[in-house]
Amino acid sequence: MKALILAAGLGTRLLPYTGFRPKPLFPLGGKALIDLHIEGLRAAGCESVRVNTHHLHAQMARHIAARDYGLPVALIFEPEILGTGGAIRNAADFWDRRPFMVVNADIVHAVDLARVYAAHLRRRPAATLVLCADPEFDSVEVDGAGRITGFAEGPPAAGCRRLTFTGIQVLEPVILGYLPEGRFAHSVDAFRAMLADGLELRAYIPESPRWRDLGTPERYRAAAREAAADAAWRQAFSEELPQSCTWSPLAGDGSDRRWFRLAAEGRSLVAADHGLHPPVPMAEADSFVAIGRHLHAIGAPVPAIRFADPFAGLVFLEDLGDCRLQEAALREADRRRVLAWYRAIIDRLIEVSQAGARGFDPAWAFQTPRYSRDLILERECRYFLDSFLKTVAGIRIPFSELAEEFERIAAGALQDAVEGFMHRDFQSRNIMQKEGRWYFIDFQGGRIGPLQYDLASLLIDPYVGLSPREQEELLGYAVERAAGRHPVDPARFRSCYAHCALARNLQILGAFGFLGITRGKPFFVNFIPAALAGLQAQLAAFAPGTFPRLRRTVAEALQTPGLGGAG
Repeated sequence: MKALILAAGLGTRLLPYTGFRPKPLFPLGGKALIDLHIEGLRAAGCESVRVNTHHLHAQMARHIAARDYGLPVALIFEPEILGTGGAIRNAADFWDRRPFMVVNADIVHAVDLARVYAAHLRRRPAATLVLCADPEFDSVEVDGAGRITGFAEGPPAAGCRRLTFTGIQVLEPVILGYLPEGRFAHSVDAFRAMLADGLELRAYIPESPRWRDLGTPERYRAAAREAAADAAWRQAFSEELPQSCTWSPLAGDGSDRRWFRLAAEGRSLVAADHGLHPPVPMAEADSFVAIGRHLHAIGAPVPAIRFADPFAGLVFLEDLGDCRLQEAALREADRRRVLAWYRAIIDRLIEVSQAGARGFDPAWAFQTPRYSRDLILERECRYFLDSFLKTVAGIRIPFSELAEEFERIAAGALQDAVEGFMHRDFQSRNIMQKEGRWYFIDFQGGRIGPLQYDLASLLIDPYVGLSPREQEELLGYAVERAAGRHPVDPARFRSCYAHCALARNLQILGAFGFLGITRGKPFFVNFIPAALAGLQAQLAAFAPGTFPRLRRTVAEALQTPGLGGAG
């Protein structure tokens, strides 16, 4: 048997994703669609495969050339798309007198191709088309004897039904005489002409084809989720995903990701769905996977990634349960125990900051490779102005009026920084406890930056609301522990910390305003008063002339009803 895989299409229904990756290279369960088809044909006894290409041909060529499929695979480049029929005719010199198989590249199925070919050989009709039931695509008319009688030409005749062509077919060489050479043509037009000439076309209807067309983002995402879940379960538990497995949605936080728990037979995984990969070199899912695997490899307390398909946006993780530091700290009445937790977390933070920086590739960062002046000014200071002051407090101030003070914050946050791997969102909702051990999650924003920033994120976190005395006690502990690993001047460490705390608090208020008001997530609005009061306290710790305009602005915001002033 020889086979042709139809892979030249533009994939317009899958734009913008097919703008930078051809549809046959979309992954399913860790393998490209084209690879799954070639492997399936080889298992069915195919001896040679041709693949027609057009859209992003160079990517297809590189992919095929880099693999050994165990049988000859060659490309047929079409400078202009020839259609399904034109592609079959264009491969005329490849065919011999035997029946040959043609498979669409943009499908996924569980059809036994060897059985399809054997069924064709028993009767040798002009064509055997594999059909299944799918109301969205049912257009092939089949009679009670399994003969194909038409293609969507009015109501089905008595005793006939309509089914869907799966894109899998076995053809006799006679079809070449019904296809024009070198011109665009649909194979269905050839089939109609063959029926008119009295040739027999037969249906092969598998009992359980598990077939899906992948021509739209929704259909591809559904197939990718199924394949990734099965691959993740196999990786984690060395067995197939049980049919009894349930997908339970989990509450998310600020991002657009969706979270799920897969559970079956007393075991579980957590899945993060980032959505399909946007047309950028490095997306959030890429960073999540690259940084997560790096941190796990160095022994950092992060969940193990069991399987990842960054293009489909799917990452499956070790299930850490549901105990976050936020809830644990608020439930625990013994503050000594809470502070002991924080000290243990600080110890691990310092370790991860140092170890995580070794071997960290800046290319893994999907935002910026390091914490910088520009990031502070744009994504923390301007974020505060636009998403909190203007949106929440109704205060409109040009950036230029605060630019000098913002520059002072940025300089102080970078001066005397103890640089290492920086989580960037190291707060109590991103720290979880499982079996007495603390784990860090949501590390996809990681980059190189100050240890002091992550420490500030932890200590000023409004979700828990550590008291000023507790913050000071833990800061002193952190300075002492950091000095054991770095040449640290305590006063300079604290100065950098104080500026990082200001930058972080500006970012927090910007995020709460954006998520709570712009995105309509009231959970975040509840914590704005605590964050605003915290910012005022941090500013008060500096000399009165250091941030005068910002101090007056925060005092004005505190007078806004619901933010700390008169209601």
